[in-house]
Amino acid sequence: MAGADNVEKLDDVIVRSAEQVAGQIRVARDAISNVIFGQDRVIENTLVTILSGGHALLIGVPGLAKTKLVETLGITLGLDAKRIQFTPDLMPSDILGAEVLDESVSGKRSFRFISGPVFAQLLMADEINRASPRTQSALLQAMQEQHITVAGARHDLPKPFHVLATQNPLEQEGTYPLPEAQLDRFLMEIDVDYPDRDAERRILFETTGADETLAKAAMNSEILITAQRLVRRLPVGDSVVEAILSLVRSARPGEEGGETGKLIAWGPGPRASQSLMLAVRARALLDGRLAPSIDDVLDLAEPILKHRMALTFSARAEGRTIPDVIRQLKTRIG
Repeated sequence: MAGADNVEKLDDVIVRSAEQVAGQIRVARDAISNVIFGQDRVIENTLVTILSGGHALLIGVPGLAKTKLVETLGITLGLDAKRIQFTPDLMPSDILGAEVLDESVSGKRSFRFISGPVFAQLLMADEINRASPRTQSALLQAMQEQHITVAGARHDLPKPFHVLATQNPLEQEGTYPLPEAQLDRFLMEIDVDYPDRDAERRILFETTGADETLAKAAMNSEILITAQRLVRRLPVGDSVVEAILSLVRSARPGEEGGETGKLIAWGPGPRASQSLMLAVRARALLDGRLAPSIDDVLDLAEPILKHRMALTFSARAEGRTIPDVIRQLKTRIG
C-alpha cells in the first residue's frame, strides 16, 4: 500500500508542476503572439520543439518574420540568443570558436580558446543552406552531441541549447541542400506561410507607427529546463503509443505501408518516433493537458515526418507530394 501511496503522491506532484508550468508557458506564448502576428501555428510548433528539447528548421520566403520570431523567443523565454548569418565563405571556426596563441609578459606562450557564437542557449542559423557542407556539419554535430571538440579539448555547450535554422524554399544558386542524415537532426520542419489578410492589416498598423510592440520576458532558462523535464514525465496512453508506431512504420517502404509504401523511396527512422513521442507530450503541456491524445499525433505528423521521407521517382512523376502521402497515412489512424 505504501508503494501505491508514493505513486499517488508523485502523480500529485506532476499535476501541480504541470499546472504551474503550463500557465507560464501560455503567458510566454501570448507574449510572443503580441509581437509576431498571424503565425500562431508556427509559434506553437516552435514552442513544442523547444519544450521537447529539440531543434527546428524554419522554411519560408524572405520577409515572413522568421528572424524576428527567434529574437522574440530569446527575450520571452529568457535565453541567451545569438545569430549567425550563413554564407558560402563561413568556416567551422566562425561558428565553434578557435584557439589563439597568447604570449605573456615573461615571454611564455600558451593557447587560449575563444568561444564562437555556438555557445548560446538559442542559436539562430540564418539561411543554413548557404554554407558549405563542412560548415553545416560542424553545427549539426554540435546540435547532436551538445558539445564541441577543438584541438582535442572538449567544450560543453550551455543548457538548454536549441538551434532554430532558417532556409529559403526558393531554389537559388550558391546553396547547399542539407543531406538527409543531417535533416534528421531537426525535430521539426516548420513551414512559415504568408499571413492572412487580417493579420497582414494588423502588421501594417503595428509595425509602421510611432510605437512598436516590443517583446517582454515571461520565463527564464530554469523554468524552461523544469518544463522540459516535466514533458518527459507526462504519461502516454497505449493508444497514443500505438498510433505513433503505426504512423511512423507505415511511412517507410515495405509491407506496413501497403499501397502507399510503394510510393516511398526511404522513410523515417526510430528518431522520428522518439521526436513524435516527445512532441505530443509537449503539445499537451502547452494546452494545459496532462496527457497527449491521438489528435496530437495527427496534428504533429507532417512537421515531424516530412523532412525524413522521400518519394520514388515514379511517384514524383505522377505529381504526388510528401504532404499528400502523409495525409493518406493519417487517414488509417484518424
